[in-house]
Amino acid sequence: MTQVTSMRRRHKFNNRMTRIILLISFLFLFGRFVYSAIAAWHHHQDKAEAQQSSLSVNNINPA
Repeated sequence: MTQVTSMRRRHKFNNRMTRIILLISFLFLFGRFVYSAIAAWHHHQDKAEAQQSSLSVNNINPA
């Protein structure tokens, strides 16, 4: 095997490994985004529910 053929194979391997690593990194990033979006939505729902119940308690028993 000549050195030129060896370099081409190495370049192909490096290119493929780079793409695989970038794909895995993107999947992790996308997964974290989805997880945080779901958690933020739940937090927002809980906060709105707590505020609603607080308003209803204040309307029943005005101080």
